[in-house]
Amino acid sequence: MDGEIINKVANSALEVFDLEDYYPKGQRAELDISQWLLEGFLLREKDFREYLKNHDWAQYQDQYVAVFCSTDAIVPAWATILVTVYLSPFAKRVAYGRLEDLETSLYEAILSTLDYSKYEGKPVIIKGCSRKPVPMGAYLLAAQKLQPFARSIMYGEACSAVPLYKKK
Repeated sequence: MDGEIINKVANSALEVFDLEDYYPKGQRAELDISQWLLEGFLLREKDFREYLKNHDWAQYQDQYVAVFCSTDAIVPAWATILVTVYLSPFAKRVAYGRLEDLETSLYEAILSTLDYSKYEGKPVIIKGCSRKPVPMGAYLLAAQKLQPFARSIMYGEACSAVPLYKKK
């Protein structure tokens, strides 16, 4: 041993799949439709349509928007769809739910377009410890997409990976 430090991770065939690399840039917003319900619970169609007509939709220009209702109101499907119709000319993407649902929706769209063949027969580590809000759903989808190609899949960091899958 001559004292030289060797980076075994850098010299390995290990491929790192970092979901942060695919995080779409852009502002996120949540839109709570309970603000347009009578006392936050009752939808009156005429009033609801009037609120939507007078709302400043331009404030969502080029944003990713999550549409939800913060109360236990029973909101008919058409109401949420109508909100989306108003948002669509401005927003980059609209999803139903909270911010985590929006992030999952964004990752579903992005991960479904990737070519995973470069991971064929290789050990892959799905990088953990993100600095960006990567939702759990994105990790699940990444594992599903990688599994047909990867020789093995691990989660975490190269120095402390948890084995998840090994091809037989």
